[in-house]
Amino acid sequence: MTPSVILKPGREASVLRKHPWVFSGAIEQVVGDPAGGEILPVRDATGRFLAWGYFNRLSQITLRLLSWNGEERIDEGFWRGRLARAIDGRCSLFPTHHCDESVEGSASLSGKGPVEQRTNAYRLVNAESDGLPGLIVDRYDEFLVAQFLTLGMEVRKAQLVELLAELVPGTTGIHERSDVEVREKEGLPSVVGPLHGASLPPEVIVTENGLQFVVDLVAGHKTGFYLDQRENRAILEQYASGEVLNCFAYTGAFAVYAARGGAGRITNVETSASALVLARRNLALNGFAGRNDEHIEADVFHELRRYRDAGRQFDVVLLDPPKFAPSRRAVKRAARGYKDINWLAMRLLRPGGCLFSFSCSAAISADLFQKILFGAALDAGRDVQIISRLAQGPDHPVLLSFPESAYLKGTICRVW
Repeated sequence: MTPSVILKPGREASVLRKHPWVFSGAIEQVVGDPAGGEILPVRDATGRFLAWGYFNRLSQITLRLLSWNGEERIDEGFWRGRLARAIDGRCSLFPTHHCDESVEGSASLSGKGPVEQRTNAYRLVNAESDGLPGLIVDRYDEFLVAQFLTLGMEVRKAQLVELLAELVPGTTGIHERSDVEVREKEGLPSVVGPLHGASLPPEVIVTENGLQFVVDLVAGHKTGFYLDQRENRAILEQYASGEVLNCFAYTGAFAVYAARGGAGRITNVETSASALVLARRNLALNGFAGRNDEHIEADVFHELRRYRDAGRQFDVVLLDPPKFAPSRRAVKRAARGYKDINWLAMRLLRPGGCLFSFSCSAAISADLFQKILFGAALDAGRDVQIISRLAQGPDHPVLLSFPESAYLKGTICRVW
């Protein structure tokens, strides 16, 4: 009997809308004894074909869908085509080296724009949004860093790595950073290490919008750097004036842009001493050594209360916290955390100052985030205007049939 998955009556609606996830509760029957990661046809209760997806009985998301074309073969040509499409899309975004060579027929932009403004660190593959659920690939100049988040991608790792090495000429090495919690839900261990070519050096220096940053690809957050905030960092540069408070500063990327924008004293607050060392280095690397900046190793919530009690004020406050809500069950607690920190930030701003506030929790909707900010403004006794809304960069596209991919929400608020 050919393995397949049969859905419960009436549970095919999301598949017909091309949402790429099928949860275990929607499944009526698994026909046969498919192996973990095996690609199966998904059928409705009448037996009608709906989609192809890869299978993992250990995961609550039992199927991750790849194609809705019953005639399509999910073979090497399929994986090559999906990777090539993703890579080609990035080549149209970034006028950097190798893009004109990476995919046959792709647009050649590598000769456009001044060399000093080129960006050589960006996301090449954004999982579901690129039709490759469970696969993240980030490019850092000549190195690729990949995350294989699901069993379906794990069992195809060797094939995908070979295709990446072929499709991205000039790649010196491909490194794995599959050290994320979601792999536990897939029944997979954390894995970090080289996959292809040269091993990573202890750190690399990348270029972003003409600025340079030291990145730890082996142990840094995510794959080493917050690539999704690139455009938002450039926007902050336009607002940087007076005293800037950069909370959850990590390695100081927002601070570097603020310094280039003409900010006065910048205060970076971060719990990691090693991250603050890189923040200082990144400022110096871009010619901003010797400024009267502060680098504070402290819990942000505690430090902001200390500033409040001391009557300290700022002209710009930036809040870019880690994910407070890793799941829907954590939303209520996360909302309290977001409200608390935004309430504190609003109290620290001089009248007319700007608050850059972000949430990277997919479980916190944009509407809920605005309501949280509203509650914080009421409690702070401040009049607050949203003057702009921010999101993740274009190399982190949002698939319309997968709204969960719009995870990064940001606002620029004027606080009176």
